[in-house]
Amino acid sequence: MADLQLDALDTQLVDMLARDARVSNRRIAAELGVTEGTVRGRIKRLQQEGLIAFTAITGFQLEQRARLAFINVQAEVDRVRDIAQVISDIPSVNAVLITMGQFNITAMCLIDDLDALVELASDRILAVDGVHHVETSIAVKTVKYNARMAKITKPSVVSDDD
Repeated sequence: MADLQLDALDTQLVDMLARDARVSNRRIAAELGVTEGTVRGRIKRLQQEGLIAFTAITGFQLEQRARLAFINVQAEVDRVRDIAQVISDIPSVNAVLITMGQFNITAMCLIDDLDALVELASDRILAVDGVHHVETSIAVKTVKYNARMAKITKPSVVSDDD
């Protein structure tokens, strides 16, 4: 990726969209003192560079019985990045983080039942070469969740037509 150069206008634009992605280009232009065409062009560039994306984020309440699960992984230290990539390629895994502490990788996913979690943690992740131990946790109540920081949704099925 090229050097990302965001100027003050880009930063203000992203801040406004982060507060309300449905705000009109006209309103953004008026508040920032630029033309609507400038706003449109900036948004298009930011999207093309992969810096912003627009999506509807559903609340966990709409996910039926789905529960947020964490799979903490102890992996060989010198292979952590490669192992994290292998785990991230598993379709049911929604996020993979390289961490410090007792575990060096954390995978996050939405599960429908314990059998799905056992299959993912024990049969898929523990079977990855270089993984020594896994430990799971399931969120039973969400006290605070900022979707702006971590969008966690069930993976969508992508067809060849997309």
